[in-house]
Amino acid sequence: MDQTNHITLVGTLASRPEYSHTNHGRRFYTFQLEVARLSGAIDTLPILAPQSLLEQTPITDGECIHITGQIRSYNSRLLTGRRLVISVLAQTLTLCDMPHDNEVQLLGTICKEPSYRRTPLGREICDVMLAVNRPYQRADYLPCILWGRTAQEAAYYPVGTPLRLSGRMQSRNYIKLLGDRAEQRTAYEISVISAEIAE
Repeated sequence: MDQTNHITLVGTLASRPEYSHTNHGRRFYTFQLEVARLSGAIDTLPILAPQSLLEQTPITDGECIHITGQIRSYNSRLLTGRRLVISVLAQTLTLCDMPHDNEVQLLGTICKEPSYRRTPLGREICDVMLAVNRPYQRADYLPCILWGRTAQEAAYYPVGTPLRLSGRMQSRNYIKLLGDRAEQRTAYEISVISAEIAE
C-alpha cells in the first residue's frame, strides 16, 4: 500500500459511470459515491475509474462498493478562472456488503501558509494545503482541515514542513458569488484526525 497517498472507501453508488477522458490510450469514467459518516451525514465523492476496472466489475445504482486508490488534483481553467478539481482515482473496485468506510493516509509538504481561525461557536480550525508527490516530478495539491489542538499546532508550521496525516475525505456545499449571480458548488477536503511532522 502506498503510504504517501492512499484512500479506502466503502459506499453506495449514487450515479452511473459517464465517460470522462482518454489518457495514454486508456479511457476513464467518473461517477459519484455516497459515503455515510458516523453522524449520519453523507459525503458525495467523485470517483475516476479506468474502463478496464469497470469491465472487471460492472456496477449499478445503489450497490455497495469497496474502492482503494489515490486522491488526485488538477487545475481546471474555466472562463470564471482557475479551479482546483479533486477526485479519487480508483485502483481497485469490488462489490461488497460492508459498513461504510472512509480512510485517508497522506504524506506531503505544506505548500501554502496555514490559515487558522475560530468558528462562531469557538471551534478551532486550521486549513493546510498539502503537496503530495507523484512519480515523474508531479504533485497533487490537497486541501486539508485540522481541528482543535491539532489545528493549534499546525498554525505554526512553516511552508515546507513535511506532514503525515490520517483522516477522511469529505464534501461540503457552498455558495460562490460570481458578479451578479450566485452558484452552488461542492468543495472536497481532507478532514484530519491525526497529524505529525514526518521525519
